[in-house]
Amino acid sequence: MFDYATLRFIWWALLGVLLVGFAIFDGFDLGVALLHPFVAKKDVERRVLINTIGPVWEGNQVWFILGGGAVFAAWPPLYAASFSGFYLAMLLVLIGFILRPVSITFRSKRDEPLWRATWDWLFFVSGALPSVLFGVAFGNLLLGVPFHFDQSLRFQYEGDLLSLLHPFALLCGIVSAVMLFMQGAAWLAGKTEGEINARARGIGAAAALALVLLLLAGGLWIATGIEGYRIESDVNYAGPSNPFGKTVVAGAGEWLLNYARFPLAAFAPLAALLGALGAAILLAIGSPLAILASSVSVAGVVTTAGFSLFPFLLPSSSHPDESLTVWDASSSQATLGLMLVAALFFLPIVLTYTSWVYWVLRGAVREAAIEKGDDHYY
Repeated sequence: MFDYATLRFIWWALLGVLLVGFAIFDGFDLGVALLHPFVAKKDVERRVLINTIGPVWEGNQVWFILGGGAVFAAWPPLYAASFSGFYLAMLLVLIGFILRPVSITFRSKRDEPLWRATWDWLFFVSGALPSVLFGVAFGNLLLGVPFHFDQSLRFQYEGDLLSLLHPFALLCGIVSAVMLFMQGAAWLAGKTEGEINARARGIGAAAALALVLLLLAGGLWIATGIEGYRIESDVNYAGPSNPFGKTVVAGAGEWLLNYARFPLAAFAPLAALLGALGAAILLAIGSPLAILASSVSVAGVVTTAGFSLFPFLLPSSSHPDESLTVWDASSSQATLGLMLVAALFFLPIVLTYTSWVYWVLRGAVREAAIEKGDDHYY
């Protein structure tokens, strides 16, 4: 089997795969919820949007569950620290996730306009809350989170919910929301027809161009305006998981050093930018392939954050030496090895099942089918 250092690196990469899968698949679910008030103008159009994701949104959340499970089992100090430090933010994300199925299900229970309008706005909130908060969370990872450990390795968070709202973190929240506007519009470009399709493509193309500008602004801010972190001491890649055994320095531009060490990592930000530009063009000409270009951009954004942070998982802004990294925050070698065997068995099953579901559910959702009164539709 693999040695401890290799297993740690593999699970860092697998966590990235799961986050990319979540951002792509659940990303268009969230994007459709964000677009709902702006693209759908009448009740049947709102039902069309909901039904484009109705059969798949639950399956798409498997990526989120797998990601959370991977953090819990492979990186337990990260799980404990993030759920303690971001408790209120996590609670708001969960509220958003709860609102989505509730609003989808309950809006069709009664026909009164006020009833349906209320659930429609809650559906929008179910997309807006997680979209912005996930971006704010990634922004705070790049800024560093104020925390330390006591002598018994208990996590001590030194901030509060408001301290997470740094201007750079808010920019990342906007980037996340705009990115998911693009992803949701690209999904609708292949799943709808007529006026809904035209409105979605217009908003999506504008969002894709805005994303390019926001990514460039964010990159410039990272290069010149915020401090990154770097491990200065020697690293024992196969050593015990103990965050006290290293020295970390902070400085402007440190988050960009990985691109000098590993030039291939530069494909990630290039994919983010070129994918967004491609999505803008494909949405403008009405191509259903826009979802592929948009997904490339989404994957590029997520992997850019991961490559920039590597090997940090959760940098500490108040006690940088106690930051959590790939090399000092993992489970044991035996645990990582057993988890890898399970992942190699189950991940292909998830991918096969997901591919089959999307093949069966291919094609557009049409207003005529919904107005016909088919019980399969929300």
